[in-house]
Amino acid sequence: MTLRLYDTSARQTRDFVPLEPGCVSIYLCGATVQAAPHIGHIRSGLNFDIMRRWFAYRGFAVTFVRNVTDIDDKIIAKSADQGRPWWAIGYENERAFNDAYDALGCLPPTNEPRATGHIPEMVEMMRTLIDRGHAYAADGNVYFDVHSYDGYLALSNQELDNLRQPEGEGETGKRDPRDFAMWKAAKPGEPSWATPWGAGRPGWHLECSAMAHKYLGSAFDIHAGGVDLVFPHHENEIVQSRAYGDDFAAYWTHNAWVTMSGEKMSKSLGNSVLASEMVKRWRPIVLRYYLGTPHYRSTIEYSEESLREAETAFARIEGFLHRVTELTGDIEPASEVPPAFAEAMDDDLGVPQALAVVHNTVRQGNSALTADDKESAAARCAETRAMLGVLGLDPMDPSWGASAGGAHGAQADLHGVVDSLVSLVLEQRQAARQRKDYAAADAIRDQLQRSGLVIEDTPAGPRWELAPGQARVPGSGPGPSRDFRNTH
Repeated sequence: MTLRLYDTSARQTRDFVPLEPGCVSIYLCGATVQAAPHIGHIRSGLNFDIMRRWFAYRGFAVTFVRNVTDIDDKIIAKSADQGRPWWAIGYENERAFNDAYDALGCLPPTNEPRATGHIPEMVEMMRTLIDRGHAYAADGNVYFDVHSYDGYLALSNQELDNLRQPEGEGETGKRDPRDFAMWKAAKPGEPSWATPWGAGRPGWHLECSAMAHKYLGSAFDIHAGGVDLVFPHHENEIVQSRAYGDDFAAYWTHNAWVTMSGEKMSKSLGNSVLASEMVKRWRPIVLRYYLGTPHYRSTIEYSEESLREAETAFARIEGFLHRVTELTGDIEPASEVPPAFAEAMDDDLGVPQALAVVHNTVRQGNSALTADDKESAAARCAETRAMLGVLGLDPMDPSWGASAGGAHGAQADLHGVVDSLVSLVLEQRQAARQRKDYAAADAIRDQLQRSGLVIEDTPAGPRWELAPGQARVPGSGPGPSRDFRNTH
């Protein structure tokens, strides 16, 4: 089956045809680092990490660029409020984003450029656009003339006559209030860089056009980001890049938000669910399962209950893998995923349908275990690992060891100690069973269960695992309503 993607610009699912056979180039709008990330920010990176992994599985050489916007109005405002350098705030939060990406198993990008490292490229792009009559300088600002290029607003399907874009602070000299700033004139006390039109700093939209051109050339395959970036950010990227002479992106893909009760999240109200806190309360691999398994274009309605359901569902998969390997020894992932899984992933990254194949394979494997069919169980285990590997969810992959961070890392360190203690108790239970003191054996089992452990008697002997929910901090509850949009 041909790999197909939903293209926002075409408003339909299209066959994916790469610009260069065997290669795929992806530009993802990354973080604006004015604050630490919440789980909505990380969902975007995670969704397109799965896209990248699937392209790699399909044999493509992937170039994946994810930028960092390290200068903007909010960063400057925080610098003034906190009395700290703007670059220190940006770098601190950039590290927080990368820590969250790493904790949830996202592969590092091929390139991760910062906006402030590409001022010369932005100046060159503005100079060309001014020379061609698409941009103009006024009072130290540089604006793009939205009337100068046909096709503006085609991505968001808006009409220019219906568009009202108020002037930003200090954005003086506009010919039309809908013209957008490519360069903002310097203000006292703010960081600035020299240009032929005066000192200042880059506008948000110009940054991505310049960095995409530098790292991916005049044409690339896929531009990705949150759906809230369609307008104005992506619209403005398109028009300035194409007016510059670039073909720019061939496909536009956008992920949906994480919401809670439909209420918009506001960092100023302190109601963000920060990624750094979530990985302390939940195993990072469970968070990845929760955020990565809905379809990337569907909204996730956040709740503690839905996270617990995700935890339970993943525990069923993980439990099967552990039971098989305890019985047969280590099993490597299969070289290919089942055809039904591949068909689902080829259809616009249909992760929910692909996950149904995973769970069906696990059920078949459990049935094989019940029938003592080790060969079939091992085959289903290998298939399951292969599918989970594509999704970045294979718990037996070394990347999910102690280095994964958060609660999972702590549990990995403690597992050996707990296993030794539980083994002593299970030996006492086994001794009680051998002397037919079943009341004592049952009492030991019940006490372990009250302690949060599940005990299963198998032909190879008793085994234990944590009951679903034990990785969470006791007493943690659902917080206030919020909407986790991908604020770029």
